[in-house]
Amino acid sequence: MWYWLCVMWAASLWAADPSYTKDIVPVLQKNCVGCHQGSMKSAGLDLTSYESFKRGGKQGDGFAQTIRYITGEAKPSMPLGQPLLKAEVVDVFKAWVKLGAPDDSPKLETKLTPTKYSLSPVITALRWSPDGKHLAVSGNGEVLVHKMEGSEFRLDKRLLGKSERILSIAWSQEGKMLVAGGGTPARFGEVQWWDMTSGQMLRSAELPNDTVFGASLSPDGTKVAVGCADNTVHAFETATGKELYKIGSHENWVLGTVFSANGKRLVSVGRDRAAKIMDANLGQFLENANTSQKSELNAVARHPGKDLIVMGGEDRYPYVYSLDRTRNMRVGDDAMFVQRLDRQEGVILALDWSPDAKLIAVAGAAPKVNLYEAESGKAVTSCVGHEAGIYALAFSPNSKILAAGGFDGKVRIYKTSDCSLVTSFVPVPLEPGSGGGQ
Repeated sequence: MWYWLCVMWAASLWAADPSYTKDIVPVLQKNCVGCHQGSMKSAGLDLTSYESFKRGGKQGDGFAQTIRYITGEAKPSMPLGQPLLKAEVVDVFKAWVKLGAPDDSPKLETKLTPTKYSLSPVITALRWSPDGKHLAVSGNGEVLVHKMEGSEFRLDKRLLGKSERILSIAWSQEGKMLVAGGGTPARFGEVQWWDMTSGQMLRSAELPNDTVFGASLSPDGTKVAVGCADNTVHAFETATGKELYKIGSHENWVLGTVFSANGKRLVSVGRDRAAKIMDANLGQFLENANTSQKSELNAVARHPGKDLIVMGGEDRYPYVYSLDRTRNMRVGDDAMFVQRLDRQEGVILALDWSPDAKLIAVAGAAPKVNLYEAESGKAVTSCVGHEAGIYALAFSPNSKILAAGGFDGKVRIYKTSDCSLVTSFVPVPLEPGSGGGQ
């Protein structure tokens, strides 16, 4: 039976002309792009896009070069250290090149007009400007920037980009630049840099395959770090958008990143339950901050002035850790652990540490935000009113109010003194006659 299935599959390959997106890209992604992408362009060859594939590397034409290596004609044969690809797969590559290597990639067009909304989308990111006058909120294919006027919010700018999803937002310390991380699921990830005076995009950097998570900006604004679904952390230079390095120390998706207070170290958390500490300048793994977590970590936030982080995820506990080891490393040692806060009613998806360092906000699958005294870990109060899970939190620069957003598509603003609701609003302009929020 398996013989005939293989025969039928091979025959089907020849029944129609080979496709770049259906036949070539999946093989490249599985076997090749790990060493031929971004800052790891082995032999100068980047296989993450048709254009860079065609351009080739140090050995010339990318298509011909690839065929020579996957057939074993050129050494070392590819994939490096692995058996040669099956003959029928190589035959598909040859047939595609013989046809002229046609590119049938769907063309992604940058949005030139704002999205029209009949419902408010799920809110996955929000962040205050450093002066507390503007709140940036994720939308579909855009970031919506609202100006706070008293207790009301007015839509001020719409930052339109190519990415369908915006999953994280960060402002530079002086408020002149905004960074957004996201992408289009199963297609590409993107980091966007925006000039907030003009509302124009300064530059963008793309990564293949999937959206990026947990974008963070270094304190001096020179670097941006993101987590990826291929278990890596990538860092980019703000001034040029150039990729500085890729770190592959995680064993599962990386969902959050944050720089240390002086910007010299970088922390990432993810599905592999680990909080990894890295040298932010050299792009080198240093050590694990934690050893005791037994479930995935979804979010991380840092103390505004010290190298303390709070992280949480699937097991519903927020954990506070120091980035500085108090004694020599031992197997199974959790010396950097500081304290554990109360178990939440749902999976933790969002965290923030107030700029005055006094409060930690925790939210997630449960429809409320819990506030804790950062130093003692004591529960203070809970902010209620959401109709479903909360995916984004942000303290204002003066720490007096907290913004929260999530599945129901509304931003809610609370006083941090008692969690009383100041206001709530739908951050996107709805079409006349639409049903409103989620």
